[in-house]
Amino acid sequence: MPSGATTPLPVDLSGLRVAISAAAGGIGKVMADSFVARGARVFISDIDETALAASGHPHVRADASSVADMERFMDAALAHLGGLDVLVNNAGIAGPTARVEDIKPEDLEQTIRVDLLSFFHCTRRAIPALRAAGGGAIINLSSAAGRFGFPLRAPYCAAKWGVVGFTKTLAIELGPDNIRANAILPGLVDGPRIRAVIRAKAQAAGISEEEQAAKAVATTSLRCFVTQQDIANIALYLASPFGATISGQAIAVDGDMQVLI
Repeated sequence: MPSGATTPLPVDLSGLRVAISAAAGGIGKVMADSFVARGARVFISDIDETALAASGHPHVRADASSVADMERFMDAALAHLGGLDVLVNNAGIAGPTARVEDIKPEDLEQTIRVDLLSFFHCTRRAIPALRAAGGGAIINLSSAAGRFGFPLRAPYCAAKWGVVGFTKTLAIELGPDNIRANAILPGLVDGPRIRAVIRAKAQAAGISEEEQAAKAVATTSLRCFVTQQDIANIALYLASPFGATISGQAIAVDGDMQVLI
């Protein structure tokens, strides 16, 4: 069962200008809703046109695997918001579940394009606007797979480790401009994506989904899934004045996970 927060962190983010990639559903949608609930102005992207239309947020359709689409998203966000204070790189796909020798090159490349390279493309466009604002925050979504090995999930794991390295480098490069960069490392976030991963790993192991879910939760000290709101609340904190001196960190939100299986 999921546990953790169900309401946005009570911080005042009035007027903050926030761009979030892949935010028409899942964690991204909860983050967008939470920023708006605390007074921020938000612009989002997603590949799902139906979900975008239903999101209630200003948006543009963009495929995170496309350089041109990510640049177009950032240009649209900057134009709509009149600048930028916070960039949240949230785009991600699960990628294939298979041994390295069985992974198709096109599946590897697609995972890296979405889960890592899209962060580069959005950030490159965002940096001048953050400098012009006098500073700001870049928040990158990594994963528990960004600090552990993850059997049968090599492309995803490689991308998420890459996000952490990218984040730490941004923090060093941009610190003199008062731009903070941090990575959030979710663990078992309850929702359709982790359920799909559990299903795939259960099939690969020849066990039931319930058995695989129990094995996964047993790897956390708190024996729990975390909620999407738990992740959103860390983003709110990092974007707020409370996070003013936090940079270069890879922050795990995972119930104290010990290993990925």
